[in-house]
Amino acid sequence: MDIRFVIITGLSGAGKSEAVRAFEDLGYFCVDNLPPTFIPKFAELCAQSEGKINKIALVIDIRGGQFFDSLFGALENLESVGFRYDVLFLEATDEVLVRRFKETRRRHPLAPEGSILDGLTAERKKLEQLRGRATRIIDTSHMSGRQLKEEIMRTYAAKDDDARMTVNVISFGFKHGLPLDADLIFDCRFLPNPHYVASLKSHNGNEAVVADYVLKWPTTQRFIAKLSDLLEFLMPQFSKEGKSQVIIGIGCTGGKHRSVTLANVLGDFLRQNGYPVVVEHRDIEKSE
Repeated sequence: MDIRFVIITGLSGAGKSEAVRAFEDLGYFCVDNLPPTFIPKFAELCAQSEGKINKIALVIDIRGGQFFDSLFGALENLESVGFRYDVLFLEATDEVLVRRFKETRRRHPLAPEGSILDGLTAERKKLEQLRGRATRIIDTSHMSGRQLKEEIMRTYAAKDDDARMTVNVISFGFKHGLPLDADLIFDCRFLPNPHYVASLKSHNGNEAVVADYVLKWPTTQRFIAKLSDLLEFLMPQFSKEGKSQVIIGIGCTGGKHRSVTLANVLGDFLRQNGYPVVVEHRDIEKSE
């Protein structure tokens, strides 16, 4: 079946919470601490989604208590009906894990009244067989949360055709306020303004008559060339950092003419460079 499961497991404190956030950014449907006995039924429900849910990441660990022991039977059940799955196992040294527990003031789930080290020792023994079946093991001892995310993105994005960083290009008017969630803001108010051309004022940048006017100026062409060069450099850097989405705002005074035309041009440029792009004209319908 064309549904992929990733079982995220490993030692407490090794980074499973950070890992599941990385999978969410990759477009996976994520469930934390699902009892293993429910996995086969959950897989059936996903299969009935008509392709809407085809990448699933499940965090399964010793928090499941007595249910954890049924994990291997659940995985065999998945295999028997044709579901693919990977097991991602996260671990770290005892020294690092003890320090992380102390920093967060958490108790180890297997030693709520005892020492953290005793809990880790029991947990390693309980997870030994599962570690042996892991598709990939990541030691997070010397990793930050960001580095773990980058490692997961590199490993699993390469396996998913639709996991490439997405780009949202938003045209807006400065008079209506900045898009607060934008990563990059560009100002094109210095370009000749169609608003002051009587025959163009009532039209917008989606229409050829306005787009032709905005794009005919040498200054506009230089601006587009410089923006394109900058974005050609920046996009791979954002992707390498592990960003799953970049939001680019480009604004003019009212958000109806110049910014709309340029947002369309930048959207086309980014698509030609292989990025999934959504172009939004936030203020195009607002009154001047």
